[in-house]
Amino acid sequence: MTTTTTFALIRHGQTDWNAAERIQGATDIPLNDIGRGQAADAVAPLSAYGWDFIVSSPLSRAAETADLIGHRLGLDEARRIPGLTERNYGPAEGLSAGAELEALRFPGGFHGAETEQDVAARGIDALRDLAREHPGARIIVVAHGTLIRLSLAHALDQHIGSITNASLNLVHHHHAQADDTTAWQLDLLNGEPLTRV
Repeated sequence: MTTTTTFALIRHGQTDWNAAERIQGATDIPLNDIGRGQAADAVAPLSAYGWDFIVSSPLSRAAETADLIGHRLGLDEARRIPGLTERNYGPAEGLSAGAELEALRFPGGFHGAETEQDVAARGIDALRDLAREHPGARIIVVAHGTLIRLSLAHALDQHIGSITNASLNLVHHHHAQADDTTAWQLDLLNGEPLTRV
């Protein structure tokens, strides 16, 4: 028997640092008014599905986005999951493009930052834990662009581009109990259906 758990992976709404193209990472920057509007706009595409509950990163920009969405969809208060926190970029946080940021860069990352592999593993573990605890559920997960992108890339073993603020990314986690295997299927990326080959 195979159990399918469905996730709506939503990146939080815009912050002032997003607008200024500054690296946020684990720095707790709140939503701005545009971000609150984006969270409200995310409700319509989500309302086409039936959702059981909502969870989020504990960072305020994700938590507020989840609370705004959850309230409008009539869901209980979002549970905060530390594993969904954005990648820690270390000394690169707060910087925008320029010499200071470039001095920290090396192929595949930044000096003092959490590795892409660690971020992906943390994100996938959080999703697998949810699927194990709530098999067959339909769960909205509000997190962060890099965490969502790296987690999807790892799960699907393919390149995933940037994740836009408050867009719907619909993914299914299939768990076959007979041989304890899992498979992931991505149906929507940034609100757009994927074409199957």
